[in-house]
Amino acid sequence: MISDAPWEVSGKISGGGADCYVGFDLLVAGAAPNLARARPEKTLAVVSTSQVPTGAMVASADVEFPEAGGLVDAINRVTRKDENVFLDAAGLAEALERAIALNGAAVSMNTQAFRVGRLLVADPEAVKAARPGQGAGEADAPLTPEARALVDFVGAEGELRRLLAVRVPELIAYQDAGYAREYVEFVKRVAAAERGAMPGETRLGEAVARYLFKLMAYKDEYEVARLHLKPDVTRALAADFPEGATIQYHLHPPFLRTLGWKRKIPFGRWFDGVFRLLVGLRRLRGTALDPFGYAGMRRLERALIGEYRGLIEKALATLSRDTYERAVKLAALPDLIRGYEEVKLRTVERFRSEVRALGL
Repeated sequence: MISDAPWEVSGKISGGGADCYVGFDLLVAGAAPNLARARPEKTLAVVSTSQVPTGAMVASADVEFPEAGGLVDAINRVTRKDENVFLDAAGLAEALERAIALNGAAVSMNTQAFRVGRLLVADPEAVKAARPGQGAGEADAPLTPEARALVDFVGAEGELRRLLAVRVPELIAYQDAGYAREYVEFVKRVAAAERGAMPGETRLGEAVARYLFKLMAYKDEYEVARLHLKPDVTRALAADFPEGATIQYHLHPPFLRTLGWKRKIPFGRWFDGVFRLLVGLRRLRGTALDPFGYAGMRRLERALIGEYRGLIEKALATLSRDTYERAVKLAALPDLIRGYEEVKLRTVERFRSEVRALGL
């Protein structure tokens, strides 16, 4: 209920008693228990059609979003169909950010101001808590000169630059600056080809920035160790348990899986020393001296990087207005690759099946 004064009655709306049916999530808005609060001659619906994935969809690439038209029809049946408002709220917000970038005037500042405005509506306290000189939603730490030089090398603005500013420092920490340079050089080539074929478009470059990073930053033993040792994890634990807590890491080392061991093994904080050793050895990743690199999954993960780059190169060779949408869809297909071990293998097969469906 919406009111300018406190209610002294139950906030639960009776069946068919809603005057306005506001839905921020199409799946939730289309659910029968919620629709029971609406009535065709009474209720006006205002619903976002943006597809918000459920936990099951995030966990499994096999769970797909239901057909949106059916959900819209279900809402229209119990509300004032001819007066309802359906809009892609997330898409509109993203389009506005792209419009800011295309305008070319103070892009970074205007984009940041737009994001702060959105956050101010959603979470005013978060904006108030932002440190002086730090925009809401910015990274906690500024870019190092090394990372900034790599981001600047691409010459991107707007959303693409934001994506790079987040991912380049992560790739440097993941491996080294050379590894991050391979990433930005490829993204720059894609962005340049996109500008030539589709002036004003940035979706292809943004998709490659997202999903090439995903493939390059696969979670192996070195990366798991680095993530466990990140300072923000320690700070969060200290904040949640100020009097201290017993910490255990539950791990399932690959060599034990090979020997048939089915369960994870708990390790105490002493294992931090092993994590530090692994982080120090991360530059062995993918070399002949990498003790983990010979496992089938690690070989597959490395191969997927080259496989994806090859597919994007092929798409760039014929990039035009006629082939652009197919290229964007191709660039986003690694989003299907999720999970570990057998689950990941199944999603890789689905990724390759979708590639074949695109005729590539």
